[in-house]
Amino acid sequence: MKIVVRIVCVVAVFGILAACGGGDIKIAPVTENNSVDNSTSSNTSGTNSVVNPCASYVNSGGQLIQGVFEEVDCTYAPSFVDAGNNLTVDMTIPALLDGGVHIFKGSLFIGDTYDTDGDLIAAGIAEGGDGPVLTVEAGATLAFTSNNDFMIVNRGSQLFAVGTAVDPITFTSVSDVQSSRSATPTLAFDAVQQWGGMVINGFGVTNKCEYTGSVAAGDLSTSDCHVDAEGAAGLDESQYGGDNNADSSGRMEFVRVKHTGAQVANGDELNGISFGAVGSNTIIENLEVYSTFDDGIEMFGGAVNFTNYVALYVRDDGIDIDEGWSGTINNALVIQAETDGNHCIEADGIGSFSSLTEGQVEVVIGQGINSRPTINNLTCISSPNGSATATHDPGAGWRFREGIFATINDSLMISAFGDDAPDTTNYCLRIDNRSQLAAEAGDLSINSVIFSCVDRTNGNTLPNGTTVEAFAENTGNQFATTSSNDDPTVTSNTALVLLEGSPAIYSVDFATMVVDDLAPTASAPQNGGGYIGALSLGQDDWTATWTYGIHPDLRATDSDGADLPLWFE
Repeated sequence: MKIVVRIVCVVAVFGILAACGGGDIKIAPVTENNSVDNSTSSNTSGTNSVVNPCASYVNSGGQLIQGVFEEVDCTYAPSFVDAGNNLTVDMTIPALLDGGVHIFKGSLFIGDTYDTDGDLIAAGIAEGGDGPVLTVEAGATLAFTSNNDFMIVNRGSQLFAVGTAVDPITFTSVSDVQSSRSATPTLAFDAVQQWGGMVINGFGVTNKCEYTGSVAAGDLSTSDCHVDAEGAAGLDESQYGGDNNADSSGRMEFVRVKHTGAQVANGDELNGISFGAVGSNTIIENLEVYSTFDDGIEMFGGAVNFTNYVALYVRDDGIDIDEGWSGTINNALVIQAETDGNHCIEADGIGSFSSLTEGQVEVVIGQGINSRPTINNLTCISSPNGSATATHDPGAGWRFREGIFATINDSLMISAFGDDAPDTTNYCLRIDNRSQLAAEAGDLSINSVIFSCVDRTNGNTLPNGTTVEAFAENTGNQFATTSSNDDPTVTSNTALVLLEGSPAIYSVDFATMVVDDLAPTASAPQNGGGYIGALSLGQDDWTATWTYGIHPDLRATDSDGADLPLWFE
């Protein structure tokens, strides 16, 4: 059941009472456990009455359960929803007036989780869309109080969080909200672990399970595929997996996820968003993860696709791939902090690879359920940090391993702004173990990419004796001759011109790029758009008006209230 407060009644906040039928507006009194009876009340004058706009639902006992409205915010006690008190009916979270925030004092788990096929069948959960739906309206902000709390969308359930470029949806911490309301910032711009993060689980394919048949034959099948998701322990438990890569976990558009990565029950340090076997009918467009302790997004199998993705100040990997993910990312901007961040892409083909025999690895690949992603138009600006300053490992570019068959097109990998001595640490490209054979066979494909790092590559040569650098150059890519502190922008180093604009995140048109004081030798863009990388000044700026931390007036501020620019500006 969906309960939505309509705007026609919210205008009573401004005293326009006739729109709600005239006279006093009577408010259902709220008890401490967030339950609401059907009686009504009002203030004595009848001129300042406010309808409670907080989210609500009717429980199995027929009781209306609603958040507590105070000043501009809605607060939800653990008795409203929490780990072990999952949301099991449809519900809508509205946008609030005057910068109001929905504050959760517990976790927000949508739908129940089941770890056997029998339990799923008994619950009426089959292959997606069978469970409860949480709808979040454009402009809403959800904030979590504790760094033990996080959000799960369980298999069968769906999240519809559809914002707009003008009214994005934000998932963050109460500490972030408090800081933004303070006269001076109380939370560092790159603070992490302020709350857990998001976990979305689906019925897609994960090679952590055993399958019969193959993708090519169209007869891939599994049973009792229930892989524990991150955070799975006790009341925080959830599972993912199945054989339906067309599953839908809902829709997310113009969504920002900020300050995540807290350690939850089983010791996991959660990502911005973990996608556990999420299917291709899930729509993800215009998504930003900002200041996360672990990865920005991590895909554990499945086939979910992304359009317009930003990862800013991620301390581990901006894009992490594992367990057979076969989706596509179109347009992605990954910017690490100056002193922290690990890989732009860390990409694994097969879960638990090190425990498998060579024969078992080839069976998985033969079934077509190793990771086979495609990434188009990616710009990475990685940190020049070393191990001394990194939360996890030194800043680096792209690492492909463990049998991944990846295709990367029309992209820029840059680690050229900072002080980086040649030592192979902050490399642009690395290919390991079974993925080296994939590279030789053409199953790992990199096309129309310019790399600009002091450390070009890391790792061993391919089995046929070809170096990783030569492999990349032979397939239409180019490595710039980059020195420490090279600035690849149009206003600085005339021998290396890759980026322009303010901030300098936009790709120079390919025809006018300069690499080693010459026109690029990389292959022309595959996309026909005349540029490589995530953004071009000649195209619509899909990051404008809604992302946080990139553009002036949409950034954190210092103690004097001045915008904090990107570190390389």
